[in-house]
Amino acid sequence: MSAKESKPNLSDSQVSEISKRLYGLTASIIRSLPSYDDQNFYVAPSEGGEYVLKVMNSADSHNIALIELQTHSMNFLHQRGLPAQTAFPTLTGQLMSLEEIDCGFGMQKYLVRLLAYLPGTTISKITCSPRILYDVGKMAATLDTVLLQLEHPNLSAFQRENFIWNLTSVPLLNQYLHVMDGDPAQKVVKAVIEQYQIQVMPKLPLFRKCINHGDFNDHNLLVKPDGPSKYKISGILDFGDMSCGYFIFELAITIMYMMIENPNPVDVGGPLVAGWESVFPLNEAERDSLYLLVLCRFCQSLVLARHAVIQQPENEEYLMITARTGVQHLSRLWELGKEYVERVWSQSAAQFSQP
Repeated sequence: MSAKESKPNLSDSQVSEISKRLYGLTASIIRSLPSYDDQNFYVAPSEGGEYVLKVMNSADSHNIALIELQTHSMNFLHQRGLPAQTAFPTLTGQLMSLEEIDCGFGMQKYLVRLLAYLPGTTISKITCSPRILYDVGKMAATLDTVLLQLEHPNLSAFQRENFIWNLTSVPLLNQYLHVMDGDPAQKVVKAVIEQYQIQVMPKLPLFRKCINHGDFNDHNLLVKPDGPSKYKISGILDFGDMSCGYFIFELAITIMYMMIENPNPVDVGGPLVAGWESVFPLNEAERDSLYLLVLCRFCQSLVLARHAVIQQPENEEYLMITARTGVQHLSRLWELGKEYVERVWSQSAAQFSQP
């Protein structure tokens, strides 16, 4: 089955029927929300409240244990004071329902969940001050630290072998590199993958393990005003890339995504590192690998976005959000080099020693 056929394509009337049958909600407003390979709808029912109806793609819908664990993790974090999106039970008390639906590709099974609609603006739409970047770093580290306490009978479902978005899977990008044929950035991507194998892989045993959110990006973080010119984090979305990994992976992923819309991307790392280390100080191996891991995430994003566009050309605008500026950022960071970038980050982080 192609990725195009795997992605659900429900109509508003199908969403309305599911909302009523599963949750007893009469949808008065239904609006499509952007998504990578699932389908998300904003639903405002006449009974009151605001929700997101999330329909998983048919490929991921087969992995019920993993989705159940992600949903449990969201609620676990919310109960411990983090602004994570949470799931609501169906009329029969289930946190998700496997539905057989025809989206134009014949009857297929899709996992459906009703999630809280969180207030706020995605962080991609604001000008990020060093202070909000510090808070983002602190929140990412807090999330991974809290998840160390997570208990669940199916916790092993997060050990997603060869999960392409995990930073341990960087060498797997080689099989997709053909999508960048003719692009000068392909040379940089190849070099970064090679450096990952030489510099990072030997250090993996020195990294501290955890469960990663894995997608702490500028579209998955919501903020709301906190005073005249300040913001505070009001929501954490999309737990679909959760997997077993390392603390340093989360920080690298967060830095990379916070660079995307920033006019001075190199300056992003310092405040984020400072915020992160206020919760979880890095060890020497982790600190030494951070620059390269940020570049690795850029490579994953660029290569896999191009690959996805080939399969879903109609979704190109959304799929290429990161890739459009990502190519320039990757090339620039590579050109500046590890020593220079680390010095900028270190000097900037030092300014936050007294937050």
